[in-house]
Amino acid sequence: MTKTEAYSMFVALLLIICLFANSMLHAQSKKVHQTISGFVFDPASGRALQDASIEIMGSYPISTKTNIDGRFILENIPMGRYELKISFTGYESLIIKEVLVASVNQIYIEVPMYENTITLQEVESKPKIHQTKPLNPFTIVGGQTFSPEQASRFAGGMDDPARLVSTYAGVTTASMSSNGLSIRGNAPNLLQWRLEGIEIPSPNHFSDINVLGGGLLSALSNNVIGNSDFLIGSFPSEYTNALSGVFDIKMRKGNRQQHHHSFQLGLLGIDLASEGPISKSSNATYIINYRYSTTGLLEKIRKDKNIGGKLGYQDLNFNLNFPTKKSGLFSIWGFGLVDEVAPILDQTSSRKYLDDGILSAADQQSGAAGISHHYFFKNNKTSLKSTFATTYSGNHILEEFYDIESHKSPTTDLTYNTTNLIISSTLQHRFHPNHINKTGVTFTNIHYDMHVDHTPYYGQQLINFAHSNSRTNMVSAYSNSKLTISEHFTIIGGFNVQHLMLNKNTAVEPRVGVNWNVLPRRSISAAYGLHSRIERPDVYFFKNNEDELSNRDLAFLKSHQFTVGYNQEITPDMHLKIEPYFQLLYDVPITDTGNYSILNSTDFYTTQTLINRGKGKNFGVDLTLSKSFKKGYYYLLTTSLFTSKYKAADGQWYNTRYNRNYVFNFLAGKEWIFGSDILGVNFKASTLGGQRYTPVDEAATLLHPDKEVQYDANRMFEKQFHSMFIGDFTLSYKINRGRFSHTFALKSVNATKQKEYIQHKFNIITQTIEPYFAANSLFNVSYRIDL
Repeated sequence: MTKTEAYSMFVALLLIICLFANSMLHAQSKKVHQTISGFVFDPASGRALQDASIEIMGSYPISTKTNIDGRFILENIPMGRYELKISFTGYESLIIKEVLVASVNQIYIEVPMYENTITLQEVESKPKIHQTKPLNPFTIVGGQTFSPEQASRFAGGMDDPARLVSTYAGVTTASMSSNGLSIRGNAPNLLQWRLEGIEIPSPNHFSDINVLGGGLLSALSNNVIGNSDFLIGSFPSEYTNALSGVFDIKMRKGNRQQHHHSFQLGLLGIDLASEGPISKSSNATYIINYRYSTTGLLEKIRKDKNIGGKLGYQDLNFNLNFPTKKSGLFSIWGFGLVDEVAPILDQTSSRKYLDDGILSAADQQSGAAGISHHYFFKNNKTSLKSTFATTYSGNHILEEFYDIESHKSPTTDLTYNTTNLIISSTLQHRFHPNHINKTGVTFTNIHYDMHVDHTPYYGQQLINFAHSNSRTNMVSAYSNSKLTISEHFTIIGGFNVQHLMLNKNTAVEPRVGVNWNVLPRRSISAAYGLHSRIERPDVYFFKNNEDELSNRDLAFLKSHQFTVGYNQEITPDMHLKIEPYFQLLYDVPITDTGNYSILNSTDFYTTQTLINRGKGKNFGVDLTLSKSFKKGYYYLLTTSLFTSKYKAADGQWYNTRYNRNYVFNFLAGKEWIFGSDILGVNFKASTLGGQRYTPVDEAATLLHPDKEVQYDANRMFEKQFHSMFIGDFTLSYKINRGRFSHTFALKSVNATKQKEYIQHKFNIITQTIEPYFAANSLFNVSYRIDL
């Protein structure tokens, strides 16, 4: 821990202790009350459900019913956490857990209810939806919903959905300095991000620089995103161009009843957020969040610009909704980020390794924006959602090498821009109470603009490895059906087709899943899916020595995925989930000689000709035991045991870079309420297998002109470092005072300062090769005011 972090932690702890002591003295003060309102509807038809029953369960029982517009209001609710039970005749009842009522913002909830397809008689069904069940009703296994409030509260979450789900079974961060996720042994770049049903570029600051598929922290704000799904393995057919997992992010609608504003100041950034009605007569709403990095602000006001370099970022999130009486719901949404990093060179006398003389400057921009229209037909059985969107990802990276005499030479000059224009339409129809179908088509126009220059040796001339300024198209279509055979048995089946016009490759992907409720609180499920994914643009446009695009005709990377699930509701608050799985990857791009596979790639660009002859396999079992928030505490225990292998050109199977073999996580938290204030303490402890590495070829390294470490290609990722223990924590104190609330928080990732392996390096002082470790951590102290 640095001196700055230690001092910040001490000040924050002292402040929280003082605030806690003050609340103890005023614990008997008047309690704050607030309102819970919402909208209950059928998602298949969009029909508002009148006379649906809403009940607060537990020690504060109160209930109401929805009006003719499907809306409800529960007033004068004391501050605290509650469970809401929503029921309606002929529909599956559900329970919404962990609803936090505070002083300022009125709670607004939109509740989708699914028709009970078997028993439509006038009896109330038992609640079937538990806390972790995904929002997407076509998901059989491998899915879980999460809330932005959890990303803020959970230890290690850091207000970041990716860091939040790293606690889930089967998931781990590829590096503590990044939120890139390795899911069941797969590479992080095989994960797909979706926003409002549209695939988007990685929404992370400083994306792909340290880990392909990851960044420093998320640009999607907790103030704007709503409850969303995280899916791993054998997901429904509507999710195309994804292998390891999918983040299906939904944006929250603004509050329809009142305006709400917030300001947050922290070490990681300054946030401004606002939401509320645009027009109460039409129920139109807005919600927006803007963040500017604290480091970027300090750099702008600092007098000496040559001290410390630049590290700045900013992002914007927004969602505007315009419901109409006859024409459906219109929404305008989007996010954008801007990053800039320009470090300062260390003194030559302090260099230990040759690559200490490399400076990497980066300018990155990324974003997505769209207009969506959701129309509900009068037959109350059909809905149509159409979206026109554009996404952009732009990168300019410049690397220069400074020798001992401070003579510089370029090593990398990269411009990498991709712009997509997307038209998507999805039709959902209920053919029968037992059969619902969802069918969609997406057309994507892709514009590539890239120029990649790189030199393999310091001081030599740059070589162009990729150049393109062209367009292509990709078309995908899917159909998915859910058949309820009986009250205890459900089948989901469908297919997906995608076609890339760049090389005329087509993939047809069947998906099927079954769920059997063997007992009232126990179920067994199984799913199979064929999944495929296109490669990054730099792969297709790599130029070989003959100036040919030798990778242009690469086929899709594909994966057969099989998952079995066992789910048991031990108590209404405790849930057990066990999921064994097997994944067989094929058509994996590899080199025709040597042991390179794209499954282990960490470079921002490709410099080799590849062929689709590689394979991979991942198998293991994931276990989750969770207790949802009740009586002031919760906990989550996850275990993952797995193996991840790949097959190279020599026909041998090797460990992948991400084959840690095991991960254990324990997450817990407790809240105390003192009068109108809330003290929260959350911690996470993780033990995971050590990082894989390939033994060094010392002789080849000493012969290399730049002493760049060479590895024994016949022993790829054979070795493994010792196990790692990582501890995270989050402390928060919320003061509720009528029209205002104040929140003080202290958060840390890798508070135990566990060092992680980066690579082997040649020490220019001792003239030896040694492993290089770094104690990467993330730390934040913040203050937030809501009004």
